[in-house]
Amino acid sequence: MYKKTVLNNGLRIIAHPMPKRQSVALGVWLKVGARYETADQRGISHFLEHLLFKGTKKYPCRRIKESIEGVGGSLNGFTSEELTCYLIKIPADYLSLALNILSDMVINPLLSPSDIQKEKTVILEEIKMYKDLPQSHVYELLDELLWPDQPLGAPIIGSAEIISRISRKELSLFKQKYYTPSNIVISAAGFLDYNKLLGGVKRIFSDQMNQDEVEFQKAREGQARPRLKIYHKKTEQTHMALGFHGFSRGHHSKHAQSLLHVILGANMSSRLFNQIREKEGLAYEIGTLVKLYQDAGAFVVHAGMDNRKVMDAFKLVLQELGRIKKALVSKDEFKRAKEFYLGQTKLALEDTLNHMLWIGETSATLDRTYSLSDIIKEVNEVTRDDLRKAAQYIFQEQKLNLALITPQRLSEDKIKQQFSLIS
Repeated sequence: MYKKTVLNNGLRIIAHPMPKRQSVALGVWLKVGARYETADQRGISHFLEHLLFKGTKKYPCRRIKESIEGVGGSLNGFTSEELTCYLIKIPADYLSLALNILSDMVINPLLSPSDIQKEKTVILEEIKMYKDLPQSHVYELLDELLWPDQPLGAPIIGSAEIISRISRKELSLFKQKYYTPSNIVISAAGFLDYNKLLGGVKRIFSDQMNQDEVEFQKAREGQARPRLKIYHKKTEQTHMALGFHGFSRGHHSKHAQSLLHVILGANMSSRLFNQIREKEGLAYEIGTLVKLYQDAGAFVVHAGMDNRKVMDAFKLVLQELGRIKKALVSKDEFKRAKEFYLGQTKLALEDTLNHMLWIGETSATLDRTYSLSDIIKEVNEVTRDDLRKAAQYIFQEQKLNLALITPQRLSEDKIKQQFSLIS
């Protein structure tokens, strides 16, 4: 199903030919993100990602965009805690064009002083935008609680102070250190000729010199007591992010964790949605999400709540988390959760872009590729007792981290009195 090659310089290629598609998606992944940065570099990975779209000697900025969009394709990039990715989805006939553009962006960006100065202004406005969006800002507050004084707890975008003073030399040295062949994965999915893709990659990257692999700072999770952060701001509703340390990307309980997510807050059938929104009408938005890293993870409950009913909603959330620790989920609920989880995976992998992201991310982080049949087998092996054990491990009072953005003068003591409801 998947075709893989490792070049002599360490660069990895992973592809999934999908002959019945009309498109192809291509991604160039770098094993670098926010958690690779030092304290005085916060935001440099994201800053560099922005700058690579500003052009190369061969492809000026406008030509990059017009070349891809002019044939119906789309071009994007993103930076996470552990990865930076540049990607294109395009009609299959133009795969070589996509490879030429992405590779030149990664190898030969201009990083011109004028572009750096202009992009600083853009990113400073982006920082302000996230601060103005409480439903986004609350996650930054939560990360600081989950991983205090370490890279995982810092915003990917960085701070205004650091972005304002980053120099071209710092950007060039950072790129030189991390944008090396052994740190690169190229993934592709769609209607493609693998040998042709491999030949193009070899032609472009074989002469690139390798360097020693680089590591990130390991996560520290020795939390002994719950943590609370209340940020007062004039908002129309209270925004909550409740987080617990969970399982890492490759942990054997990762699927049990994901099934907890489905049952508790992934859809309109979930327990929290039914209890908090449908039955009690305490929130418009309520749900859960799972964060996965190479050596850490988090389970998060998020909500936008009526300012006058924060304590009522929070109490019900903790009660639901406590309930799933104590009693096995019903056979019917468990079956529906598995079917939803696998069904969503199957639907996502029909799309060339999603499939490229799937194989690229796991190859870059875990150095392996899961097939759909692998996932089905692993998920079907999860039992209801596995689910309860995962809930008992995750939802512990001392692991609780609560971030709130609210205009209310809430009593911290009254909030902390509720924490024991999860036990």
